Amino acid sequence: MMRVSSTVAYTILVLLFLPNSGQSSLSELPKASSSPSVPKSDVDLLEFPLNLEYLEAEFFLWGSLGHGLDRVAPNLTMGGPSPIGPRQANLDPFTRDIITQFAFQEVGHLRAIKSVVGGFPRPLLDLSAASFAKVMDHAFGHALVPPFDPYANGLNFLLASYLVPYVGLTGYVGANSKLNGARSKRLVAGLLGVESGQDAVIRALLYERAMVKVQPYGITVAEFTNRISELRNRLGHAGMKDEGLMVPPLMGAEGKLPGNVLAGDEYSIAYERTPEEILRIVYGGGDEHAPGGFYPKGANGRIARSHLHTKLA
Repeated sequence: MMRVSSTVAYTILVLLFLPNSGQSSLSELPKASSSPSVPKSDVDLLEFPLNLEYLEAEFFLWGSLGHGLDRVAPNLTMGGPSPIGPRQANLDPFTRDIITQFAFQEVGHLRAIKSVVGGFPRPLLDLSAASFAKVMDHAFGHALVPPFDPYANGLNFLLASYLVPYVGLTGYVGANSKLNGARSKRLVAGLLGVESGQDAVIRALLYERAMVKVQPYGITVAEFTNRISELRNRLGHAGMKDEGLMVPPLMGAEGKLPGNVLAGDEYSIAYERTPEEILRIVYGGGDEHAPGGFYPKGANGRIARSHLHTKLA
């Protein structure tokens, strides 16, 4: 018995003094001011997603708590303007709990990116009910009556949330292959993992109610998701990169299933998007040079602003 105890004690001592090289976390990421390990070529690709992370953080914070970054983490805004029109949503306790978790995860994402590349101020965001209603009208090709209100109830909020994390995760998938630095890839992999999880939760909650009709429109949840996905494909101008919750069986996993709780290509691999495709979608008009939609004055960062300058020229 004594020999076993001595062996255990010795093993613990050895482990305590071993270098912690097997672990990797965002706490190990260098600060932006002293980050020689991030290649210059990676900086723009790492900064661009801040535009979507700002949007997600504000939408989820306001929807769940009734306030946003200006109260929760004002330093992260870097003086950027407060969003237009968000408000607390009428959520059931279960949905509120999930959205609150998402909200603070997004705050963490902002901190993580800014710890590596510094970042830029929060862009002006239009998170008003009218902004989301315009997207839904565009998706269906006519005005919904009454206008869609994402803050009216939990189901509406989940449908509005369907608009957000998936676009971001396709951007992370697209950026990954273009990054050169190991720490850049580690950061994006970590962000992608959580964004994918958020999208999966949202899709699963909606899939459970796929055949439920959204009131007062009499349109099923599945049809809402299909129309939104079709709209994003049209706006992106890059083919099929988006799928709703119900698809023809040939488009499902292994070409066999109509259920589509997770979107993926013919091999069930996540789709990728470029920053330009993302801008076309979130601006709402299919043109990366023309601000609008959730970004009435355009997104921030060198990539987004370069397209605005091209338009002005």
